[in-house]
Amino acid sequence: MKTDIDRLMKEADLDALLVLGPAAHNGPMTYFTGLAHLSAGGNGQPPCFLLKMSGRKAIHFHLPMEREEAAATGLQTKNSYEDYDYPALLEQANRDSNQAAALLLETILTEYKIHGRIGIYGRIEFGHWLRTIDFLRRRLPDVEILGENMLRSVITQARVTKDDSEIERIRAMGRITTAVVGDVAGYLTSHSVKDGYLVNREGEQLTIGNVKRKINLWLAMRGAENPKGSIFAVGRDAGIPHSTGTDADPIPVGQTIVFDIYPCEAGGGYFYDFTRTWCLDHAPDDVLQIYEDVLEVYETVYSAIRPHKPCCDYQIQTCELFEAKGHPTILSNPMTTDGYVHSLAHGIGLDVHEAPSFNMKYDDVLLPGSVITVEPGLYYPDRGLGVRIEDTAWMRPDGVLETLVEFPMDLVLKMQGA
Repeated sequence: MKTDIDRLMKEADLDALLVLGPAAHNGPMTYFTGLAHLSAGGNGQPPCFLLKMSGRKAIHFHLPMEREEAAATGLQTKNSYEDYDYPALLEQANRDSNQAAALLLETILTEYKIHGRIGIYGRIEFGHWLRTIDFLRRRLPDVEILGENMLRSVITQARVTKDDSEIERIRAMGRITTAVVGDVAGYLTSHSVKDGYLVNREGEQLTIGNVKRKINLWLAMRGAENPKGSIFAVGRDAGIPHSTGTDADPIPVGQTIVFDIYPCEAGGGYFYDFTRTWCLDHAPDDVLQIYEDVLEVYETVYSAIRPHKPCCDYQIQTCELFEAKGHPTILSNPMTTDGYVHSLAHGIGLDVHEAPSFNMKYDDVLLPGSVITVEPGLYYPDRGLGVRIEDTAWMRPDGVLETLVEFPMDLVLKMQGA
């Protein structure tokens, strides 16, 4: 949580955090500013950024035109252009915007007597800022500017646990997400079937692209957006976990559809992650068996998850449960493309994938206050099928794992006209 940042900075031996880039779709910045309309600056304007000093409140340095938006964040604010006479700095730098940005940062760091180690974060135009930081390092050799390991950075570790307001925002996104999933189910089942495929009233085949456009529309109508896209994969594509599906493909009955949707608050806020596997009209016997295996493993592992335990233990447990049912897994063969081929879970928040990691390579511990996915799956592309079930859940302070929004886990969706 944000209240942990000063402690984490001390543990990392950081004197300050420098967060670059706009507020929108920039998790490290949004974490401090919220969903504010704040740009990155540049293009003749000074850069905009946030400075968090150890033991002090964060300061956002903004453009003159964004003073109201900056003030609405509740942070301390400074006008990068007027408070530091940016035009004079630009002239001093011979109109070189990178040097002028370095001079601005030098002035601010000197003003606040910041020396030592500064962690740098944010989503930025890398080449532009690399040149600026290079200039700054030459001018302030006693300041060490460094990038931290993304999975272990101060801000990443603070974001592992969420406060009550963050939980409710993620839950609200879950309600939007599942409402759209319900809309999609109704949309699919309202169509007629011809020659084994869904068709509209004109007899034209419904395509995956048609469905995805509806998904984006319904999310936007509910105040959410879909910056990462979504997975709507059928048949063989459903057997490849990150295949998003082929827009031109028609939608058959009796084949697995993996529908993985991970939208966020409009403006780049908190995400929700959710997957259901469907068969329209009916499911073949082999699909039914695969689905039952995934559902049983989901329920077994979900009920076993406890706080203060290594996350990788649950990944190992998932592999062992699937192997006991005769499925290959990455525990015995890390290169397998059949069976269970990915991690059980991941953290989620201002990014779709956050800490903690359940990968067996890491030693992350599940903490109360974490929000995670639980998403076992089985994949057999050469058999033309894949199955995944995923919910987003909160590890409550009392040690109970709570699915933030419940939704049915039915495999078969019956057609409305059947």
